[in-house]
Amino acid sequence: MIIDTHCHLDDQKYIEDLDEVIERAREEGVKGFVIPGADIVDLDRAREIAYSYKNVYYAAGVHPYNLESYYTDFLQKHLRDARCIAVGECGLDYYRLPDSEDEIKKIKETQKRLFKEQIELSFEYKKPIIVHIREANQDSYDILKSYGEFPQLGILHCFNASEMLLDLVESGFYFGIGGVLTFKNAKKLVDILPKIPLDRIVLETDAPYLAPTPHRGERNEPAYTTLVAKKMAEILNISYDEVCEITTANAKRVFKEFCGII
Repeated sequence: MIIDTHCHLDDQKYIEDLDEVIERAREEGVKGFVIPGADIVDLDRAREIAYSYKNVYYAAGVHPYNLESYYTDFLQKHLRDARCIAVGECGLDYYRLPDSEDEIKKIKETQKRLFKEQIELSFEYKKPIIVHIREANQDSYDILKSYGEFPQLGILHCFNASEMLLDLVESGFYFGIGGVLTFKNAKKLVDILPKIPLDRIVLETDAPYLAPTPHRGERNEPAYTTLVAKKMAEILNISYDEVCEITTANAKRVFKEFCGII
C-alpha cells in the first residue's frame, strides 16, 4: 500500500477524468491521497474533492508564488475543517526573482513573513506542515530551526538533496521523495537518499508535475508513485514491498487520519 502525500488533484488537468485517475491509483495500490494547498482560489475545490472520495484529504496553505492572494481568515476557515489535515504547501522560493535589488528584497521579506505566519498556524491548529523550498535553503533552514521542534511534524516536499536540510530531522521533519528520483540528472538526490533515516521518508508525486521516468514530460498522476517506490528500492537495496510498508507507516505517523487504512 502507498500513500501519495502530495498530489494536486484539484488542478484543472484532472477536471475531466479525476474518477479514472483515482481509480488507476487505487488499482496500483495507492490508498491515500493528500491535496496540498497552493492558492487560496483552489481550496474550495480541494475540499470538495476530499469530501467526494474515500481517503482523500487536503491541506490549506499558499505557495510562495501565489502570495498575492494570501488571506488569513480564509485559511483559518479551512484549517477548522475535518478533512483539512495539514498546513501548506508553504515556504520560500527564490527561483524566479526580478532584476531589481529593491524588488528582490521586498519579495523575500514577504515570502519569509507569510511563511512564518503559516508555520504559526500549524502550531495553532495542531496540524503538520508541508514545506516548499526552492533556491532558498539557508533562509528556510534558519526559519524552521528558529521554531525548535515541530510537535505535529512536517514534510519537506520535493526534498532537494540539501545536506543542510537533513539536519531538520531533529525538528520533526520528513522528506518527500517523488519522480525526480528517477531522472537521469538526479545524482545528488540518489547519493543523499541513503543518508535519510528510513523512518523519515514519504512518497509523493507532486502530480500533475514532475512525472517520473518513463513518463517525464507527461501529466503526472498518483499511480506513478509505484515507479518512485521501485527506484527507491533499487537505490536502498531493499524490496519494493518494504519501501511501500516503510513509507506508508511514515505517512500515517505524520497524517494520523490515515491510520485506519489497512
